[in-house]
Amino acid sequence: MTKLMNSLVKSKAEPGLWMEQRPVPEIGPDDVLIRINKTGICGTDIHIWNWDEWARKTVPVGLITGHEFAGEIVEIGRDVDDLSIGQRCSGEGHLIGHLSRQVRAGKFHLDPETRGIGVNVQGAFAEYLCLPAFNVVPLPDDISDDIGAILDPLGNAVHTALSFDLLGEDVLVTGAGPIGIMAAAVARHAGARHVVITDINPDRLALAEQVADVVPVNVATQDLKEVMARLKLVQGFDVGLEVSGSQAALDQMVEALVMGGRIAMLGIPPGKSPVDWSRIVFKAITIKGVYGREIFETWYKMIAMLQNGLDISKIITHRYSANNFETGFTTMKSGSSGKIVLDWTKGFDKQ
Repeated sequence: MTKLMNSLVKSKAEPGLWMEQRPVPEIGPDDVLIRINKTGICGTDIHIWNWDEWARKTVPVGLITGHEFAGEIVEIGRDVDDLSIGQRCSGEGHLIGHLSRQVRAGKFHLDPETRGIGVNVQGAFAEYLCLPAFNVVPLPDDISDDIGAILDPLGNAVHTALSFDLLGEDVLVTGAGPIGIMAAAVARHAGARHVVITDINPDRLALAEQVADVVPVNVATQDLKEVMARLKLVQGFDVGLEVSGSQAALDQMVEALVMGGRIAMLGIPPGKSPVDWSRIVFKAITIKGVYGREIFETWYKMIAMLQNGLDISKIITHRYSANNFETGFTTMKSGSSGKIVLDWTKGFDKQ
């Protein structure tokens, strides 16, 4: 008899997700089977829920979604010799190929053949996940499943924040969503002098102040230049972390940076946006596009920081049982939350 599991599926080409019974995946010789304990809801999952243009072009109908997770290994492929049954883990959700120049050079995060769990292949919003052993990241005992479930977006924040040297620098973060807030917290932990985070959502800015020692600025009601003067930033910010995807925020960042300033850009502006390239050239600004995590250096760095005092626990504002996923998605879409964690360990009838 086929063992079934509860899974959150994009089973219709319309807005929403649906809880369905699916077969527990079979693993190959280089895979492990992970029993999912906790998952995080990501902005990507909201796009899939909304069935927007990107989702319609990218996500196959019938896919189990979700890619932020923590769980426990319950089965190991015959060729896996460095992991064990019962081991707690999270994992890298980008599945890479083996043939590209980038992969053969060890630059795994730049592989053009990358596929994403929960986006291109079956994902983690389920009671079990099949994952290549290569992608497994063991969790130390002092990192909880809740934090383990949001290491994927924390990794985006760490990759963005650590793109440039931050020690003693003044940093501007645009966008106080969960990743922006975590990037601001990482910047402070990495030794930045002043960290200012901007947004127009007062709830998110209030959360940023709870999570990290930052200066929140509501650009709808406050003048960023006045804040800069109060902080005695004579020339401007040294480093910008653009996480909002707002063209207006990027324009403001360019103006607020010093000559020779540096920008790490994770936010994705919708469509094509006009850019004053002459301003960027004459200010000698460096812009680095950031995608995902550096595999596996970012994972090493963020786990080390978590073990060395980085505390992002308050970024998790809501926890729900996985069978109450609709409330979780509604809360996430309201814009009045941080990270939302779904618990897959209770509330289901076991098959």
